[in-house]
Amino acid sequence: MNEKIKIYTDSGELVEASAPVIISASRSTDIPAFFAKWFFNRFAKGYCTWYNPFNQQKMYISFKNCKIVVFWTKNPKPILPYLHELDEKGIHYYFQVTLNDYIKEGFEPNVTSVEDRVETFKKLSNMIGKEKVIWRFDPLIITPNITPRDLLSRIWNIGNKLKGYTDKLVFSFVDVKAYRKVQNNLVKETLLFTKETVESAEANYAQRIEIVEGLKKIREAWKKDGWDIEIATCAEDIDLELYGIEHNRCIDSELMKRIFAEDEELVYYLHTLKWPERDIFGQLPPIPSKEKKVKDTGQRKVCGCMVSKDIGMYNTCRHFCVYCYANTSKECVLRNKEKHSDDSESIIE
Repeated sequence: MNEKIKIYTDSGELVEASAPVIISASRSTDIPAFFAKWFFNRFAKGYCTWYNPFNQQKMYISFKNCKIVVFWTKNPKPILPYLHELDEKGIHYYFQVTLNDYIKEGFEPNVTSVEDRVETFKKLSNMIGKEKVIWRFDPLIITPNITPRDLLSRIWNIGNKLKGYTDKLVFSFVDVKAYRKVQNNLVKETLLFTKETVESAEANYAQRIEIVEGLKKIREAWKKDGWDIEIATCAEDIDLELYGIEHNRCIDSELMKRIFAEDEELVYYLHTLKWPERDIFGQLPPIPSKEKKVKDTGQRKVCGCMVSKDIGMYNTCRHFCVYCYANTSKECVLRNKEKHSDDSESIIE
């Protein structure tokens, strides 16, 4: 799955590297928004480095076997001029685009207006196809001024602007209790919470049901209008099948088999997690009837993603979203920015 190979670094050192088929870019930072130039510079050089955020162990990631890149972003605009380079190399890709509306609350202080982000979303969709651009309204946050009804209204308003530009909406409920740094940032960077009230940002059971019932009605309304959008949750253990809401797989083998169906070797890999060997006549082996399912064990228990390799570095995303688990604080991000000022060369090194 993640073959180990030997590569030479820029300095000429021979090292061991992981060579995954699927690259996730990235759960750790917004590469399309802030490090597009870095990504394509490293892609051209054939590898990048990655540090484990828990033990700081350094790893090398080779792009030798890469066939798919899954991009995660709030602003894909900076990466659009570079995507042709992946097309020319025969590398497939799709996007998870988070498009929230927390403008009034200032939860995402370094994103552009909703209108600007909607236009960028549409441009990307027109460039690569709506099936390759997934809309995330993520996470859902409750405040004294944001009720479930308010969240549904914001989703409705954005969705009405995105009709026909995506096939899927993914959401999750903010996870505050599990992340001390999220608690700290919500209290420090906003005036809406105190240490005693910050956990109220998580929707309770009644609020969650109110939201999903509303989402079901919204989807039914959009379907009547000709937009049959799928709605799914990200890393949520609550069963919402009754409401027509599925558990999402952000790194999704079924989606990839469908949108990259013309790549027969890739489809074989996604089914077996082995790269096929052609026979003497150049024919691929038949795809086994039983599909091999391998969950990414590096992700949360309720995460449905298949195995991939995430790249990027924590404490580097400059959106400064107050609910983000990938940044310890705004100050940490600014220190890293000063340390690594040339984005064309490095997030890390």
